[in-house]
Amino acid sequence: MSPKQIAYGQMILALSIGVICGVTAYGAGLPLPWMLGPMIGNTVAALLRAPVRGPDKLRLFVIPVVGVMLGSGVTAEVFGLLGTWLLTLVFLPIFLGCAAGLSFLVYRRIGGYDVVTAYYSAMPGGLNEMLILGGEAGGDERRIALAHAARILIVIIFVALFFGLVLGVSSSGRGAGNWIALDALAPYDYAILGVCAVLGAWVGKALRLPAAPVFGPMILSGVAHVAGWVTVAPPTLFIIAAQITIGTIIGTRFAGATLAEIRRDLGLATVASLAMLCVAVGFAEMIALAGGIPLSQAFLAYSPGGLTEMSLLTLALNQDVTYVSIMHVIRITFVIAAAPIVFGMLRR
Repeated sequence: MSPKQIAYGQMILALSIGVICGVTAYGAGLPLPWMLGPMIGNTVAALLRAPVRGPDKLRLFVIPVVGVMLGSGVTAEVFGLLGTWLLTLVFLPIFLGCAAGLSFLVYRRIGGYDVVTAYYSAMPGGLNEMLILGGEAGGDERRIALAHAARILIVIIFVALFFGLVLGVSSSGRGAGNWIALDALAPYDYAILGVCAVLGAWVGKALRLPAAPVFGPMILSGVAHVAGWVTVAPPTLFIIAAQITIGTIIGTRFAGATLAEIRRDLGLATVASLAMLCVAVGFAEMIALAGGIPLSQAFLAYSPGGLTEMSLLTLALNQDVTYVSIMHVIRITFVIAAAPIVFGMLRR
């Protein structure tokens, strides 16, 4: 078999594990089953040295679908709530400084990472962006990549289980009222949403927007829904497929790493992520008390997971997707812009 055929076989195996574990997690009533199931299943497969590979190319197709889905929740009433979000924005840089500082101490003091690797492993920004910046600064790219992959994995599992098992908020999507069938959309609706996905991803990349593949389609979809050009969201099957793909990619990020690396990085990421989540709870409490934002939404806005993953989690938990998504876009943008500047100042 050629290397390409072997790679395709590994991706098919990973997706098959993702589908099976997603169905199993759904049947078991696990929170956010279509993403947690594939994540956990493929992480275990990677730990067992199974030949799995993430279908990274599919991400280019499913991420815009998620963006369109997020944009479908934007309404004219949302703009009237912008003033209530101000306090969250004011506290966001302070939260990031506290959370990243604690995480840095974990990787530097407990993990023994060098300063550059510890710093960029601790930054709650996008995985790809922190990997590039950390590599350019002379950090260990493999450790940085594993640290961020582990952070996203730990945060999503913790938040989903906390909401589902502690707060009793269901995210399994069992309610029939939440289901959007394939035939619920007319050809015109599919055309409008398709344009939002394709054109939005292109415009987002051309304008160099943060998280362009999801943020660009989200903006165009929001405009289309507010304008009344379309009134429905993408079919639920599309969203399930996107969650399975994303969960599979996250789980397979540990493929190829040694057991010692995975054990060390998962352990450090667990400590660092829980420290950041504790800080997030504290700041969310302040926002809830002073700004009137529900504690659950403020906590989701400050939870240091990935934009796409946290947005899907917020959607599944029936929280305010627009508020949470925009806060994560601003968080990632701020970290990408400020991290190199702050690092340069600290180094001097």
